[in-house]
Amino acid sequence: MPDSSVKGSTEKRKGEHVDIVLSEPVNSASNYWDDVTLIHNSLPEIDFDSISTETRFLGRKINAPIMISGMTGGFERARGINRNLAEAASELQIPMGVGSQRAALENPALAETYRIVADYDVPVVIANIGAPQLVGQRGKRAYDVEDAVRAMKMIDADALAIHMNYLQEVVQPEGDRVASGVISAMERIAGRMPVIAKETGAGISRKTALRLKKAGVRAIDVGGLGGTSWSAVEYHRAKARGNEMGERLGKTFWNWGIPTPVSVAEANVGLPVIASGGIRNGLDAAKAICLGASCVGLAGALIRSASESRSAVITELQGIMEELRVAMFLTGSANVRNLSKKECVVSGMTGVWMGLD
Repeated sequence: MPDSSVKGSTEKRKGEHVDIVLSEPVNSASNYWDDVTLIHNSLPEIDFDSISTETRFLGRKINAPIMISGMTGGFERARGINRNLAEAASELQIPMGVGSQRAALENPALAETYRIVADYDVPVVIANIGAPQLVGQRGKRAYDVEDAVRAMKMIDADALAIHMNYLQEVVQPEGDRVASGVISAMERIAGRMPVIAKETGAGISRKTALRLKKAGVRAIDVGGLGGTSWSAVEYHRAKARGNEMGERLGKTFWNWGIPTPVSVAEANVGLPVIASGGIRNGLDAAKAICLGASCVGLAGALIRSASESRSAVITELQGIMEELRVAMFLTGSANVRNLSKKECVVSGMTGVWMGLD
């Protein structure tokens, strides 16, 4: 039986994360999507109203290559946030993930903060557990295939995201810092269910993408540098507690990682690539598709509206989808596949990373 103090601290930490994202500066210093420019087509030769954003993801038809990334769960207010997100995902017919389900696996009383998603007709539902929990941590048992199955069943999921958040863990005082054996554990789980390997703000290199592909994952969510920095989030938590070492580490590694556009290109190893990390609007989404992403993930751009209402989430997502359609029109792209074949210009530090500048 897990210690009740651990349960309480996990629930409190999750609430603090949401509060900090809503109230404090937590973005990376640069958003690298500004280094990517689509090429304007003065003669698009298509009708705007005929443009289709429909595509397929993990074998399912979705209305747009846009996904609500896993954000939260495991504390009281998270149920309402996930309900608002699920209602929007159902109405717009786009995929949705939930935040780390560790809290509910340790304390079943919190399962409803995630399970609410299963009440809605979301075309692709993605469960979520952490890579660090797949190996033993400070005397705690390692999660196994059965835990992954429990997470999937909890929300009637179609796939399981295994999130790799070692940057956050290493700057977090209570973080899990044992990483040996994770790839083998991921391989065991990927042999039993569809797994999405998911970074959380530090990006994925080509070498890592190839290792993940060999391990049998079905898709890669790059979670690159450019959006919310979880090192920054932990900086604010440490500062509020007077934890000088945590504050120092969070500040030092605030901008650590591989920029998202770079990671999209690096992780293109023959698997679907989800571009998450700093996506602010439909134009950023179009840039990601042009660089090779199959889908884009949104979290930071939606958390505020998700904290307000279902209609606020739908309004924001509809705006993002319309921006995507405009970008498609102005590049002469009648559908997502056409957009993926367009050329773009990459400059600035992103171009340096890619060896183009």
